[in-house]
Amino acid sequence: MIAGYTVTWLEMTARPALPHREAPLSGLSLMRAQRPPVHFFRYLYDAVGASYEWTDLHEWPDADIAAFAQDEEMHLNVAYVDGCPAGFILLDFRKAPIADVAYFGLMPEFIRQGLGSWLLLEGIHDAWDRGIEKLTVNTCTLDHPSALPLYHRMGFAPVRSEEREREVSA
Repeated sequence: MIAGYTVTWLEMTARPALPHREAPLSGLSLMRAQRPPVHFFRYLYDAVGASYEWTDLHEWPDADIAAFAQDEEMHLNVAYVDGCPAGFILLDFRKAPIADVAYFGLMPEFIRQGLGSWLLLEGIHDAWDRGIEKLTVNTCTLDHPSALPLYHRMGFAPVRSEEREREVSA
């Protein structure tokens, strides 16, 4: 089935005044996955993105996924609750001093528990701690309906949008 959707690009040009927050759940930890194995990155990508038509990387061969996810300038931070993966944020510093939130999201079981705003804010602070000048992100209307409002609350401002069409699962 062909679906129309809107992609919105946003940016943040200064560190937001929002302070770090306390963990919203007990048993919550955040760990950086350095040089993640391809199967682990694919697992995170699919576990978070399956409901939102995240399929772009499905066509990539393992070598391309490895080159992307294992690059030293890619920071994959994984949130765990009681030892189980709950979500992740992947920060791309390859075009420094501009950084990009390449991927961000939660496992379905952890949505609506305050974890998304906490994880995104941790990623934002991580990015600004690296001395960047701008942080970018994009989202689309196929993503979770709270994604765009969350980016706005965190201090991202829209810079452009574009209408697109693509094949989606029914």
